[in-house]
Amino acid sequence: MATSTLIQKLDATALISNITGSPGSYTSVSIPDVSNRRQVETFIAGATVTPGDWLQFDTTESGATIVATVIEATAVALGNPLVVGVCLGSAETSGALTAGSRINVVVSGFMETANVDGAVVAGSPLVVDTTAGRAHVAVTGDLSVCRVALAADVANVAPVWIFKKF
Repeated sequence: MATSTLIQKLDATALISNITGSPGSYTSVSIPDVSNRRQVETFIAGATVTPGDWLQFDTTESGATIVATVIEATAVALGNPLVVGVCLGSAETSGALTAGSRINVVVSGFMETANVDGAVVAGSPLVVDTTAGRAHVAVTGDLSVCRVALAADVANVAPVWIFKKF
C-alpha cells in the first residue's frame, strides 16, 4: 500500500501502477507523475468510486480493513475528518472502479482534476462538508481543512494540493 517519497526525481520514467501497463512496471510518464510531488496509495474500493471524487475511510468495515478500504466521502458539517484523498483511477488491469477493486488515491500533493464546488478560486482552503465526494470552500470553524485549490474551478473541477495526513 505504501509508496516512498524519499527520493526526489525529475527524469521521465517512474514506477507506476495503472491500467495502461503492467501494475508495478516502469513506464514513461509526464508531469505530475514524474516529479514525485504527489503520493499515490492503493486502496480497496468499498463501493463504486469515480475518478476526481474525494474519498474517505470506510468505517462500516472492521479492524485494520477500515484503513484499507475507501468509499466516496460523505458530507459532514464542519468538514469530514475521514477524508483520505482524491480518486486517481483504477489499479486493476481491467480498469474496474467497483466494490472490491484496487484503486489509486492521491493522498498528498498535486491532483489536477479534483471534484470541487463552483465557488472555488486559487488559494481556497477546502473541506468535504455539504456534498458527498466534492470539496467546498472552508468557512471559519471548519475542522478538517487539509487541501487547497491551486486555481479557480472550471465546471466543478480544479487542480488542488492535498496536505499529507498520514
